[in-house]
Amino acid sequence: MPEIKRAFPGVGGPNLSKRVPAPLSKAPLSKDKGKGRLRQRLALFLTGAGALLLLYVSFQYWQMYDGQRKLAQQWQLENASPENIVAVDPDALVRLTIPRINLDAVVVKGTSRASLKLGPGHMEASALPGSPGNSVIVAHRDTFFRHLDELQENDEIDLQRQGAVYRFEVTGRRIVEPTDLSPLQEASAAQLTLITCYPMHFIGPAPKRLVVVARLMATPEAAQR
Repeated sequence: MPEIKRAFPGVGGPNLSKRVPAPLSKAPLSKDKGKGRLRQRLALFLTGAGALLLLYVSFQYWQMYDGQRKLAQQWQLENASPENIVAVDPDALVRLTIPRINLDAVVVKGTSRASLKLGPGHMEASALPGSPGNSVIVAHRDTFFRHLDELQENDEIDLQRQGAVYRFEVTGRRIVEPTDLSPLQEASAAQLTLITCYPMHFIGPAPKRLVVVARLMATPEAAQR
């Protein structure tokens, strides 16, 4: 036996042959790859959604500016010759100017969603701007009335219609519930009521309404074109 072992060392002794290592499991690697693909798809989806949202908002603002440009041209035509205006036209365009918040916009007729995309809207059931009674104008808090909360007492508001300027003075402001209809009540004298959603920077549908009230200061003046 010793001779056989010396001649053939591997015979009769422990098996010293090389062992083949077991293949490594690929499960963790596949799982990591799956997570990577998911993250890539999520990133692409969010990027695409953001781009679509940006396009939508840009289109909405383009509609607003283009609509105001056309309304301003029409207002200029209506007020080109104020001396020729002899009767009150309920469909005449009104120009709203508030120096305190650098607002200069043409008011549209009605308060529908489509109307408020183009400009501040005159509530048709209320008095004509500048006429006796309560004239109500509303606008979105993220467009034309975004700085309405900055108005203070005694600030001036101008309404220009049919060649005349109606100058109002802010008398107060308050926060009300959406169900509170008191801001729409009739008034004996010429009054202007501006309404928008509140808080101004609230994310989502705003829970309150900001109401700014102003009174007519004096008789109409000739418009300065």
